[in-house]
Amino acid sequence: MTGAAAGARQAVAERLNAHFGFYLTHCELLAQSRSEWQHIEIFEHPQFGRVMRIDGCFMTSERDEFFYHEPMVHLPAIAHPGVRHALVVGGGDGGAAEELLKLPGIEQVTLCELDDEVVRMAREWLPSIHRGALDDRRLRLQLGDARIFMQATEERFDQIVLDLTDPFGPAVELYTVQFYQTCQRILQPGGVISLHLGSPIHLQESLQRIHASLKAVFPIVRPYLQYVPLYGTLWCMAMASDTSDPAALTPAQVDARLRVRGIGRLQLYNGQTHQALLAQPNFLAELLRQRAAPLHSGQQLGDVHDPADLPPITIIEG
Repeated sequence: MTGAAAGARQAVAERLNAHFGFYLTHCELLAQSRSEWQHIEIFEHPQFGRVMRIDGCFMTSERDEFFYHEPMVHLPAIAHPGVRHALVVGGGDGGAAEELLKLPGIEQVTLCELDDEVVRMAREWLPSIHRGALDDRRLRLQLGDARIFMQATEERFDQIVLDLTDPFGPAVELYTVQFYQTCQRILQPGGVISLHLGSPIHLQESLQRIHASLKAVFPIVRPYLQYVPLYGTLWCMAMASDTSDPAALTPAQVDARLRVRGIGRLQLYNGQTHQALLAQPNFLAELLRQRAAPLHSGQQLGDVHDPADLPPITIIEG
């Protein structure tokens, strides 16, 4: 344990950029750990339940994780004829893996997480997010650098979920053309990949460049928009594939596939929300039409900052 003691109540905030942020009050610190890689905290919050924060950034919570994990997994999966082998990069909280394990016929989910302490903390403190997925016999935990694993493996996957931290520091390499080429190489024909592009509200350059990077590799790229309460803003995700296209499905077809495949216990995703997620507001369509340079290995994004480099936030409760 470092810093505040467990049981302490405090207000915590995340500065999204120099002018915009998000805060929670009445957070009870349940546990924290400083691993080789990062500082991990677990809070109890009156509205969100248990919350995981890493290096000052809100990652996931018990009561809103489905806003992120369901679209990230099921929108691309529904376009695939039947996912059997899946890879999650990041996602040590187990939320994406738990959604993948709902798919019928799934044989193995490989969870490639850099930091085993994230997995340990999630296993202990966030059971209502992973729902036992981290200990499911179909889950294989691959600890270490995902790029090294992916470059070396001869395995092929039907679905890849990039459940990543924001693209600053070393993590930016997981948003490049070269990394997406690696993803493409290890996908089965018709395989699907999903990821987040960032927010169209305060990360417009990043969104445009990551989108351009995907389009430099995959012929089908479908951005989709979702509000994530814990992130305090609109969030853009995307799926990509050589041949599978979720935009080709009607709401009725999506609902029929969910029913036939026996996928239940979903709080957000259905045929109508599938269509709504893919619908692009005019401002987002205009952002994506503008020319943007793909991101290549060794480059950085100008609008993404390490929260530690931003001015601190003082919260005065009253």
